[in-house]
Amino acid sequence: MPLQPAKLRLYDFQETMDLPSFQDIQAAHARIRPLVHRTPVITCQTLDRMAGARLFFKAENFQKAGAFKYRGATNAVSLLSAEEAARGVATHSSGNHAQALALAARTRGIPAHIVMPSNSPQAKLAAVEGYGGKITFCEPTLAAREETLRRVMAETGASLVHPYDDPRVIAGQGTAALELLEEAPDLEALLAPVGGGGLLSGTALAARGVRKSIRILGAEPELADDAFRSLKEGRRLPPRPPVTVADGLRTALGEIPFAILRRELEGIILVSEAEILEAMRLLWERAKIIVEPSGAVPLAAALSQKAGLSGLKVGLILSGGNVDLCRNPMCNFWR
Repeated sequence: MPLQPAKLRLYDFQETMDLPSFQDIQAAHARIRPLVHRTPVITCQTLDRMAGARLFFKAENFQKAGAFKYRGATNAVSLLSAEEAARGVATHSSGNHAQALALAARTRGIPAHIVMPSNSPQAKLAAVEGYGGKITFCEPTLAAREETLRRVMAETGASLVHPYDDPRVIAGQGTAALELLEEAPDLEALLAPVGGGGLLSGTALAARGVRKSIRILGAEPELADDAFRSLKEGRRLPPRPPVTVADGLRTALGEIPFAILRRELEGIILVSEAEILEAMRLLWERAKIIVEPSGAVPLAAALSQKAGLSGLKVGLILSGGNVDLCRNPMCNFWR
């Protein structure tokens, strides 16, 4: 069934934009169910005590390609026509979307052209190559990513599957929250990290479609706070220089996610680098699961006591587990 996005009128100059709906997320879930892992929901009494709330972790670090991104990539690739698929797909990504799209394309038997910054983690580069993705390197700036991607698409004729500014991708990402609420239907709040906003906007649409009264919160590094600032100002603002340890959250907030989050989100909780690393350490040591820094950001927010979650049942999306142990600064943090 083709995606039938809703329409929303934005900004003072009355632009229109295609937005995915709750029904699109339900359709995506049915479409990709045979192709993705239904990841477990994990609990930990020690972390419950520390947060003062009952925490339910949707462990997308166990997803294929190691992150929730495989959901959106698979949905987008599944919706390509035969003619589009024959030309392949293209994207830019610092890692997780790159891996996800490469694997989704390989599953369908089509080429994947991936533009990656020159400073991408080695573990993620190796994974993209292992899945058959054709990597083109660029300088680590958004402008360089976009210009290189335009050139690659012009040369190959490949179809764009944007990491987050794509209704098909957002609908796929929302299926993680849909599954979480199937297993824990009485959740009172839901936390997800925000970078480009695909996961958080899909989570918001899914959660609101299932449970109207649920509180929906984003979690973001203080050193990559463009989503927080953009929602506060009412317009999209550029990201800060990419210095946070949470490399998956360094990108700019997308237009479509921004439109959804303005409507559905209660707020965004900012966390420090030390809080992110401590949350990651606790997930490794207490919950016994490997989570990358970006995936630990929601727990950091819950532990910060900034969100008023005391006594509530709270869902958290652990977005991924792709860690380069030889390079990541948290290795030194723990020594």
